[in-house]
Amino acid sequence: MADFLFQFKSYFKYWLLKEDHFSQQSPFVFNVYQGLNSFLSKNPKGDPEIEGYRKNFLEDTSKIKVLDLGAGSKKVPEPIREIRKITKYSTSSAKFAQIYQYFCSLTPAGNVVELGTCMGISTRYLAKATQGLLYSLEGSPEILNASQIHPFPPCVKLICGSIPETLPKLLEKIPSLDFALIDATHTQEATLAYFEILINKSNRQTIIAVADIHWSPGMEKAWKEIQNHPKVQLTLDFYECGIVFLETPGEKKHLILSV
Repeated sequence: MADFLFQFKSYFKYWLLKEDHFSQQSPFVFNVYQGLNSFLSKNPKGDPEIEGYRKNFLEDTSKIKVLDLGAGSKKVPEPIREIRKITKYSTSSAKFAQIYQYFCSLTPAGNVVELGTCMGISTRYLAKATQGLLYSLEGSPEILNASQIHPFPPCVKLICGSIPETLPKLLEKIPSLDFALIDATHTQEATLAYFEILINKSNRQTIIAVADIHWSPGMEKAWKEIQNHPKVQLTLDFYECGIVFLETPGEKKHLILSV
């Protein structure tokens, strides 16, 4: 009941405060927001090939052992889970996977990092915007193995292991980070730790996406701290995710937007 009340209050607050593109006075934000809406309107049901993979996963009743290194799943907390349930409850929708793809495309996308491969749905969307290499990190070996039932594009490099261990080692090899998606662990402490590690490899054009910013009180606190980070210039709250810009024209700003 407490979880339901939190989600209700959180979404109601978002609904009251959200703005549309007509409210945007900043030319930069207006153009980015218009571009996003135009991008989403081209494929409202998502990429046909990737959504075909999703459909196959959603029909897969195979069970695998899930190594949970974070906050776990609210819907399927059991250690042995069906692939179809993992796909249904732990992967981004076509809309939000495309949102990540769009914002990745606004960067040079030479070095892209995804924290939380899961079944690889968002990974495949990000790969379509990646111009160099996409490194996708996953903590659960059996989930990562199951995600490879369908092939990944050549630009995708999968890394298995505890993210607090694998991420710093990866970033030592990358000169600069262009885009990152944080969609793993889902705790306040881990999210902030990942963000700090990633931002230390950022450049002027880096964009960082944070999934599930209203998933729990802890995640909302993490999002607030990210907004207040001295290196952050602009944040966009789409309820299911937040987008972070490090350098934009104008003053520091935090917007709540609808899609």
